[in-house]
Amino acid sequence: MDTLRLGLEWFLNPDHAPLLIAQEHGWFAEANLDLEIVEPDAHMDAVEAIEDGKLDVAITEPLHLVEDRAEGAPVVGFARFLHTNGGVMYLKGQSIERPRDMVGARIQYPGAPGPGGPAIVQTMIEHDGGTANPDEFVPVNNSFYHTDALADDKADVATLVFYNFELVEAEHRGLDAGFFALKDWGIPDFCQLIMVTTPQHLQARRDVFARFVRVLRRGIDFLHQQPESAADVYRRRADVEPGDTLTPRTFAATLPCFTYDFGMTTDYYAALETWMFERGLIARRPGANAYWTNDLALPVGTSKASSEAAER
Repeated sequence: MDTLRLGLEWFLNPDHAPLLIAQEHGWFAEANLDLEIVEPDAHMDAVEAIEDGKLDVAITEPLHLVEDRAEGAPVVGFARFLHTNGGVMYLKGQSIERPRDMVGARIQYPGAPGPGGPAIVQTMIEHDGGTANPDEFVPVNNSFYHTDALADDKADVATLVFYNFELVEAEHRGLDAGFFALKDWGIPDFCQLIMVTTPQHLQARRDVFARFVRVLRRGIDFLHQQPESAADVYRRRADVEPGDTLTPRTFAATLPCFTYDFGMTTDYYAALETWMFERGLIARRPGANAYWTNDLALPVGTSKASSEAAER
């Protein structure tokens, strides 16, 4: 049996339900795979962990894939499985009603004081007809506790939030939260989850990863076709407390985010690279063929992305 050690991008949550369902039903074992899910205690450099033999595959977002490759890291993405609505959250009834009201805002984001948060907010302000100086923003790092940062008045806005988590959580806590989506305000929508590995791993173990992708599809099919049974599996596998009323809501909000379309286009990554380069988030544009392949994501004969990415 082939072992695959998979690193999560965050703590175990409904985004990872297809993996738990496939384990529960024995579908990985049927595919001669032993999947080990690694939940990081803190931020983990997935590419380094794969190179060191601690992981075989990891979950990340397109933004980080481009960042890593632009910095010269050997990484390739090969399957997208979740696409949510992401952006900037704020509390209504205060000083912000539209994006250009965010000039000089206190911005909550895990990478603070890095350039990511201000780049997102500034783009939205400019797309709304305003102007902003990045130096006027106040970076706030409240880890991934976006809703707490707003509720405790540590920040005016929080980015990058996922609609199926933070907006649901805010409503659950009785907060009147508003939301500016990336896609509506001039930013390529990178609130998607993808599978990545190194080109060396993908080339050497292509059949293993192909089997993994097939089982992942099966897990997503089950989620859409039998949502109640899927929710039962998730509650049991994730040890959800009986009195937890928030997790069922986030699970229900996450279900529509699982996609059947595992492929991504070079046009999408070209737009994302352009935005990141213009905002100073990357120093060079590596090109999608250097870090993305559709060879495992699309049916045989329909892939348009070159397998060059898996060979670099």
